[in-house]
Amino acid sequence: MADAPIYIHAGAHRTGTSSFQMCLHENWQLLDRQGWTTAYPGRDGNPSGELALRLPSGHRVDHAAAAIKAKLGLDAYRDGRPVILSEENIPGRMFHFLQGQFYPFAEMRCAALRAAWTGPIAHLMLVVRPYDQLFESAFRKRAEDNEMSDFCDVSGNYMNMDRGWPDLVQLMQDILKPEAITVVPYEARGTSTDLLKRLVPSLSGEELVEPQRILNQSATDAALEALQVRYRRGENLSRSDWQAVISQYAGETAKTGFAAFSEDEKAELSARYASDLKQIEWMTSVNFA
Repeated sequence: MADAPIYIHAGAHRTGTSSFQMCLHENWQLLDRQGWTTAYPGRDGNPSGELALRLPSGHRVDHAAAAIKAKLGLDAYRDGRPVILSEENIPGRMFHFLQGQFYPFAEMRCAALRAAWTGPIAHLMLVVRPYDQLFESAFRKRAEDNEMSDFCDVSGNYMNMDRGWPDLVQLMQDILKPEAITVVPYEARGTSTDLLKRLVPSLSGEELVEPQRILNQSATDAALEALQVRYRRGENLSRSDWQAVISQYAGETAKTGFAAFSEDEKAELSARYASDLKQIEWMTSVNFA
């Protein structure tokens, strides 16, 4: 018997995914009463997230084994009811941005996911963000718990990224074969409940609750600089340690240029983003919100 239809929110990274998953947490009982199963990870302190979706991330991959691993991660959600799933790591990790690679393992990850779920992918939704904001935010996020080079040392890789949003949207469409696919620019994202109703238009949404808890608090420049001093001294900070530093410097909001493109670089990336959004808008069968 084929699996039930699944509705997938595939992120992307740095577009409010943690808040969206908290929205699923806040509303899971309502969604359960309406006949939905919800699947999302427990990152960033989400108290009810249990999804552990294992997708391949390497050049040498046994595709059959990768599909089995992905299937095991989804088995808990095969209860015959339609599924709402949110996972920003479906295309891969942000780490590869530093190397000038835009989700290099997205094809094999999507193939493993498609093989792992035998039912229809009723709707796939992806929120995309301007490249300058995305790359700066990704660098800052990694700098919270890793020693980093100076931003200027890697900015050239960002400027010469091997591909972008249209490529990701096209491969997701080709490999996952969703019945519908929607691309939402970050600047038009709206609230998390708005996004949920876009993903599942048939939801009775009047009672949906917007999450109040703030997840994934952004670190200030001062916090990131303080953390980098400690990492470069060879300190190995636990999660609670580096989070304490972020809280300590939360009030110091002055920008120091810790991770910032030049005005010329921003203009170039903005032009590329605008061109790529237009390309996505022209794609056949893509709903562009």
